[in-house]
Order: sequence, then C-alpha cells, then structure tokens
Amino acid sequence: MKEYAVIFEKTSTGWSAYAPDLPGLGVAGPTYEATEQLIREGIAFHIEGLLADGEPVPEPTTRVVQMPISA
Repeated sequence: MKEYAVIFEKTSTGWSAYAPDLPGLGVAGPTYEATEQLIREGIAFHIEGLLADGEPVPEPTTRVVQMPISA
C-alpha cells in the first residue's frame, strides 16, 4: 500500500484537493468530507488509468509538515 500526500484547500464554494505526486489529478467538492471521498476515488482511478496505458505510477515522495510559527 502506498500513501500519497494530499493537499486540501478551502475555496469560496467548498473545498479542493490534489495529490502533488500525481500530476493532473485534482478534485473539488462542496464539503471537506465529499472532497476527501472524491480524491480517494480519484487517486485509485488515476493509478488504474496509468497502469492501463502502460505508464509508470509515480512513487509518493511529497512530505507535508505543519510548522508552528509565532508571528
């Protein structure tokens, strides 16, 4: 099992998400929960498409860290 970093961003109409290690994959939904489900399905679909096309599946390399900054 591989674990891909996913970035969630709040938008004016809901949420968007993308996986930096899987270029071309991005989703948007009305709620965080809906967007999380869409990105899970999107990652699986994206990888299936790469495999079906004989393309390599990128390894997950992106790391996400939250850094506390006093400002």
